[in-house]
Amino acid sequence: MNGVVPVMSHRITISNLTADCSSAIEELDQDRSRVTSSRATLDARIATGSATYGVNTGFGKLANQRVEDDRLSDLQRNLLVSHAVGVGDPVIPEITRIMLALKVHSLGLGYSGVSEATFARLLEFSKRDLLPVIPSRGSVGASGDLAPLAHMALPLIGLGHFWGADGSHRPAAEVLAEHDLAPVELAAKDGLSLINGTQFMAAYGAWVLHRATKLVRTADILAAMSLEALQGSAHPFDERVHAIRPHPGQQDVALNVRRLLDKSEILESHRDCGKVQDPYCLRCVPQVHGASRDALSYAVGVLETEMNAVTDNPLVFPDGEVISGGNFHGQPLALALDFAAIALAELASISERRIYLLLEGHDGLPRLLMQETGLNSGFMIPQYTAAALVSENKVLCHPASVDSIPTSLGQEDHVSMGSISAVKLLQVMENVQHVFAIEALTAAQALDYRLPLRPGRGVELAHRLIRERVPHREGDYLFQDDLAPSGELIRSSALQVAVEKGGCPLD
Repeated sequence: MNGVVPVMSHRITISNLTADCSSAIEELDQDRSRVTSSRATLDARIATGSATYGVNTGFGKLANQRVEDDRLSDLQRNLLVSHAVGVGDPVIPEITRIMLALKVHSLGLGYSGVSEATFARLLEFSKRDLLPVIPSRGSVGASGDLAPLAHMALPLIGLGHFWGADGSHRPAAEVLAEHDLAPVELAAKDGLSLINGTQFMAAYGAWVLHRATKLVRTADILAAMSLEALQGSAHPFDERVHAIRPHPGQQDVALNVRRLLDKSEILESHRDCGKVQDPYCLRCVPQVHGASRDALSYAVGVLETEMNAVTDNPLVFPDGEVISGGNFHGQPLALALDFAAIALAELASISERRIYLLLEGHDGLPRLLMQETGLNSGFMIPQYTAAALVSENKVLCHPASVDSIPTSLGQEDHVSMGSISAVKLLQVMENVQHVFAIEALTAAQALDYRLPLRPGRGVELAHRLIRERVPHREGDYLFQDDLAPSGELIRSSALQVAVEKGGCPLD
């Protein structure tokens, strides 16, 4: 195995995603020796006249059809235009940027045999932030993300579109001319190297998981806010409880809640109230949030392996051998992304139960969190929205990875559908963020009724930030006016930042 494991000094991680992608691009801009060496190996193989899949043969079911040497460039161009059949809404530019960087990074590991000219141009796209427009539907997650990657590669040959600065879709030929870049002529295997790979689903997964690792801390903050507002017990978060069921995520969540509740006057006010047990949505926060954390940690591990791997086919090895394999198959990602969607959806599910509980009028709170209901519906309808989003997530969490439809006339007889796992994972995360925005509003409203008693220091910091953006309400109003700023607090991780800057660190 010596010399086979791909190594670069800059490994791309989820925790430092943007900076790591930039560092990988910078490294490859300075040192393309692996690309040069790999191409030389492939050229030597081509010179022997040996049949090599996708280099001088057709693709998929057409692998046994030989292509003449003077048509090899045409073969690669045909590959791009024939596979660029994606449909649906375009991939958002933020994910496209990651997708492009991951493709450059993978090719730069030096096992694809891509030509230096094609690699240099793709690298230039990344450096100049020239982002192709890529439809989000059309990949089955095996043989690579063929359709999305074909659309990503079209501008190399002057076709397709780039994103404009104003969000428009501009013809690639027009943008290339503005940058004094001519379309490239694809060399043998270039097209295949460009479209074989899992960078579409990996980019989606990386984008979501990078945010999810912060979102789980926001979930703990919101749970602590609701616990305080409902005068829940801190006993279920006792360190001893979790030491004897030592799942890492469970222990981290319990510790976070203990820190958030530190110095709580509300807890002290009802310490001897005689309440035996809280509902599960309060009492089992460490177990539920923690399980989601552990599932997401697993997904992060899979994604980081994939982002730093070679998922091309065939693979070009330093000893001169060119091997057809199946590294393009998205099954590892498909399973992990389905699991991640389930983990995120459960955070919204338990959050919605806390929202419901806050509206019931327990322990001195007004029903529906307004004093004069009847005339006012209070916070009744935001809970409907949360319930709808949680229900939608249940549909979205049906695993895409359990499906497979054969393609390429049966040659590709098992596919991962990981691209579907990826696209719906993004929707699940967005739904979770909306539910959290609703819990932030309801928990803050409920905490207002506990004044002048002060909650734990961490909860107080979060409550204060929400009140800086959203006022207390005692009459019906256009809830959208508050959902937007509350949602921005969730998406930006501002609650976590405020809590930690105020001296309450979170794991």
